[in-house]
Amino acid sequence: MSDPVIALHAVKKNYQDVPILDIPRLELPKGIYWLQGENGAGKTTCMKVMAGLIPFKGEILLQGNVSSRQHPVQFRRLINYAEAEPLYPSFLTGRDLLELYLNTKGGDREAVRDISESMGVDIYVNNPVSSYSSGMLKKLSLLLAFTGNPTLILLDEPLITIDTRALTVLYDLIRTYSANGVSFCITSHQALDAEELTVTGTLKVAHKNITLS
Repeated sequence: MSDPVIALHAVKKNYQDVPILDIPRLELPKGIYWLQGENGAGKTTCMKVMAGLIPFKGEILLQGNVSSRQHPVQFRRLINYAEAEPLYPSFLTGRDLLELYLNTKGGDREAVRDISESMGVDIYVNNPVSSYSSGMLKKLSLLLAFTGNPTLILLDEPLITIDTRALTVLYDLIRTYSANGVSFCITSHQALDAEELTVTGTLKVAHKNITLS
């Protein structure tokens, strides 16, 4: 049996002295996962922990050997995260952010250009992000999530604030990348379209833990 794409071992996260997550063990094979939970259950915190963006206790392994503790740079190169409501420094342009991602995560510039054009990001990518609407910011964050050579892509509420055209492109990207071995963890209050995506499993965040069904 191949190594799980991601494994969480004794992962705990507190804010001040309040425990938010306490996950004894969670191992996910390759696939597309729908992460569900009530508001405030800890879904976004869980994604930020999985992406190595906020400190936590415990250990997370990617592909069985890339440790969040021992290989933090490599770990963050292999996992991409798109926030539900992205915020970027207002003076940067979309292109500045794309260049940052390409320089730190690598990847195929031509593929990024194609996604940018298909989502319509190329129209405004040279403008400062302070001028972007919430929908424009969302599409930029999704473009960044598909930049580099990720093993796992985390998408927090990707279906909100994007237009129908971008949604069609997003579903197509998820299917294409998944067929090429990339795994996904997606939070969404809206149901994922079963005709567009075949979900491998459902993750439930409740009582500070995550369970797979």
